[in-house]
Amino acid sequence: METLIGSTAGVISTICWLPQTLRAWRTQHTADLSLPTNMMVFASIALWLVYGLMLNAWPMVIANAIALVMVGSIITAKLKFG
Repeated sequence: METLIGSTAGVISTICWLPQTLRAWRTQHTADLSLPTNMMVFASIALWLVYGLMLNAWPMVIANAIALVMVGSIITAKLKFG
């Protein structure tokens, strides 16, 4: 049951970054995105990833690894287009 709950939470929390990531790259408009906020989110996701690795919690690891790539992509878009 714990794995199902963790996996569901991971899927939802990862998918939520997909629309923003796609929009930032598709429109190249990032003026409304906060760089400091995205940097803090990136740092928190990185820490959750490390925590998941320490616990061998693979749903947490996989979800946070994917989210880290997406938020990193948003940050990259912000730096490139903002």
